[in-house]
Amino acid sequence: MKLLLFAAVLAIAAAVPSSYNPEYKAPSYPASKFTTPSYTAPKYPTPSYPTPAYPTPSYKDNKYADITVTSQSDERNIDGSSQWSYAQSDYTTREESQVQKKMEGITYDSYGKESYGEVLGNTNKGSYYWVSPEGQKFILTWTADDAGFQPKGDHLPVAPVHEYELPVAPALPYSRTGPGY
Repeated sequence: MKLLLFAAVLAIAAAVPSSYNPEYKAPSYPASKFTTPSYTAPKYPTPSYPTPAYPTPSYKDNKYADITVTSQSDERNIDGSSQWSYAQSDYTTREESQVQKKMEGITYDSYGKESYGEVLGNTNKGSYYWVSPEGQKFILTWTADDAGFQPKGDHLPVAPVHEYELPVAPALPYSRTGPGY
C-alpha cells in the first residue's frame, strides 16, 4: 500500500509544470573607453664575448678514428636466447650467444628460505679475434655455464700438471686386546 501511494505522488510531481526556466542570457556590458597603447620595442646592445682560449690537449682526441664497424648483428628471441656479433675494419671480431637452460641450483622462497632445486640459468658461449699492434693474431673462445667460465686460446697460460702419489699411512698390526675385549 505504501509503495502504491509513493508511486502516485511521484506521478503527480512529474505532471506538474515546473517554474524552472533553462534559458539564460548573459548580461551585456558597454564597450571599453580605453584604447590599446602602442609601445616601441626596446633596443639592447648586441653583447660581444671574448673567444675562449682553451689549452691544446696533450692527447689525441680519438686515436682509433680510422677504425670503423664493418658489420653488426643482434638477435633477441622470445624464448630468452640471443646472439650478437660485430666486426671492425681492423679485423677485430666478437661473437656471443646465450641460451636459457634448466639447471640444478639454490632457490629462495619469499621468506628467504633457501632450497636446492631446478632453476633457469643462461649458458653463454662466444669468441674474440684480434690482431695485436705487433701483428700477432689472437683467438679466444669461451663457454660460461653451470661448470663456470672456461676460456680457450693458444695464447693463454696453461697450469702445469703434477701427478702426485698420495702417501699411505703405515698399517698397524690389528689385535683385539685391550679394555672391553
